[in-house]
Amino acid sequence: MIGQMKPEIIKADGTVELFSGEKLERSLVLAGASEPTAGRIRQTIESSMGTSAESAEIYRRAFQMLRQEARPVAARYSLRRALFDLGPSGHPFEDFVAELFKKEGWTVEGRRMIPGKCVPHEVDVYAKRGDEHLAAELKYHNSPGYKTDVKVALYVKARFDDIWQCKEDGSKTCPVDLGFLITNTKFTRQAIDYATCSGMGLLGWSYPHEGNLYDRILANSLFPVTALTTLKKAEKRLLIDKGIVTCDQVRQNRDVLRSVGLTPERIGTVVAEVNTLCTST
Repeated sequence: MIGQMKPEIIKADGTVELFSGEKLERSLVLAGASEPTAGRIRQTIESSMGTSAESAEIYRRAFQMLRQEARPVAARYSLRRALFDLGPSGHPFEDFVAELFKKEGWTVEGRRMIPGKCVPHEVDVYAKRGDEHLAAELKYHNSPGYKTDVKVALYVKARFDDIWQCKEDGSKTCPVDLGFLITNTKFTRQAIDYATCSGMGLLGWSYPHEGNLYDRILANSLFPVTALTTLKKAEKRLLIDKGIVTCDQVRQNRDVLRSVGLTPERIGTVVAEVNTLCTST
């Protein structure tokens, strides 16, 4: 591409930026691809690009090439889209985040009612670790181009304020020390500014810069069942309907694979991928 103008990439939110081969290669290495493999995939995609391409198409081609070489690496590379595949409802994502907090040492309750000063509130995730009590409101989106905006942040903060003003017995504050807004996508700049100013925690796909949702999933080797490349889409949906949202849950309950119609041979293949994915870093 020396001497040529770089092609443009149309992102999921409709914005356009110049294609970066370096960025693509870094994302492949971060997912676990070797440098030669990442370089080869980058070169293949760069050499066949026109003047523009959609980011989804670049991802699809890279994923297909990774899948041929190393399925666990392909599964990690597909992580963001695997979270979208947990939908269309937000409950499986709520269950996934609850499992993530459990991995980090929290005792977790899902969808718990907590009294407020004015009205009771159902929080999506309620967690306790030591003397800390955390409540989280989750906003799940099916579109990668959607960003959680300041209106949502204002609404969630108002709910936490009502909880924090509540007195359970006239003297004891309700047990919520930390309030979080969590999403599987990104936040707008205004939402981040407001949360920073008001003292509300945010956790998104790439926010904060360190310790974001992506980082924490990798750090705990906790992957959504939708990341598995050895399962068909319909089989993943059957598992989700049974309350299985993580690869860890598959590993702990292999019989669930039989219950959705997998043969012993395929069960062995899926379990092998699960074991490799969940023990890799």
